[in-house]
Amino acid sequence: MTQVLKSARGADMRRSAAVHDTVAQIIADIRARGDDAVREYSNKFDSWSPNSFLLSRDEIERIVSHVPEQVLEDMRFVQQQVRNFAQAQRDSMREFEVETLPGVRLGQRHIPVAASGAYVPGGRYPLTASAHMTVVTAKVAGVPRVAACTPPMRGEVPPATIAAMSLAGADEIRVLGGVQAIAALALGTETIGRVDLLTGPGNAYVAEAKRQLFGEVGIDLFAGPTEILIIADEHADPFVVAVDLLSQAEHGPDSPAILITTSEPLGRQVIEHIGQVLPGMPTRDMAEPAWRDHGQVHVVGNIDDAFALADSYASEHVQVLTREPRRALEQLRNYGALFLGEGTCVSYGDKVIGTNHVLPTRGAARYTGGLWVGKFLKTVTHQEVTDSSASARLGEVCGRAARVELFEGHARSGDVRVAKHSGAPLGWRDHDETAADNRPAAMQPRLT
Repeated sequence: MTQVLKSARGADMRRSAAVHDTVAQIIADIRARGDDAVREYSNKFDSWSPNSFLLSRDEIERIVSHVPEQVLEDMRFVQQQVRNFAQAQRDSMREFEVETLPGVRLGQRHIPVAASGAYVPGGRYPLTASAHMTVVTAKVAGVPRVAACTPPMRGEVPPATIAAMSLAGADEIRVLGGVQAIAALALGTETIGRVDLLTGPGNAYVAEAKRQLFGEVGIDLFAGPTEILIIADEHADPFVVAVDLLSQAEHGPDSPAILITTSEPLGRQVIEHIGQVLPGMPTRDMAEPAWRDHGQVHVVGNIDDAFALADSYASEHVQVLTREPRRALEQLRNYGALFLGEGTCVSYGDKVIGTNHVLPTRGAARYTGGLWVGKFLKTVTHQEVTDSSASARLGEVCGRAARVELFEGHARSGDVRVAKHSGAPLGWRDHDETAADNRPAAMQPRLT
């Protein structure tokens, strides 16, 4: 039985009609007017209308030169961690060709998309880590063209974000944000080439734009507010738990922060610590409403119950602070990313450790994982039959199977191969030719 020490009391976080309609209007306008519409919306929403949204190589070098060397060194370190993990993922994906019957060869290949768009959010925070996740991973996959966009910050080019994009290997860098950036990348304009896949997080309008454009362009996933769920037993440090919950609550006022614990005293201590730490946080304006409206603390009877309850949430980030954290690898199945033990934390995943931080939210971890190198690859198959007897055998089965489904045309594709390789008659061919000869003259084909 679960005891609730703190429940969520926030408003419904579903997509609002106002966001949907605004995004639909912007997309339709950019579809119709291209660059002119992009420029108007950039000026309207970001007060940003330079001669060109695309930064030249010289401009990029000048901007990066103003970024402190320590920041650049840290970026290189983090990007190498992302690159290492993405490369390990790529190496795990095997291309193959197998012979399933004599002379029947089936295979698969992994082909990178031709172009991907990397959206790196800005506005309140310069989220440089998103450049690592969306650009580095695409390049490891072998994507030839990565077009990166980020909004201006308070009317200025964000130097650290531009540096992150450049170091990651972006082929194009534009200072352009919001729905206008997403729509321009997805649809293409006079000066912006369209991409095949859109990646990267963003606000509700960016997420809705990706949702509406999905189908015309691929997307990484449907993203919602950042989520954290911590599973803790009596061995956990309540202060660490409190700090880690608030680390994700600061993402936004609608970010859920959930604790599931087997210890009621620990749960109460965590609530107390949060009450002490929260007032002094520089990001209190985000973290406080997130904890107030979407924070939860549940006490369960045992660790198995904790795992079961956690799976029902299918949270984006699940952090396990228990005596035996690796038990979660065997018992949990619904999560975007898993963080085992006190030595790591969700913030490591967000910023430095190397796994991708673009992850499923709002329960989507029930059916998908997060962004990974394979998302930029199309796994395609091929087949070849070089043995005539195998082709005839397949043709016989194809004919019977297709006729069960009343697909006569499919069946005949199999029949002609049976006839060609085994000499079997094509009864339907004589019937069709006789029927054609008996058609009225007006319906006979003309030879010219």
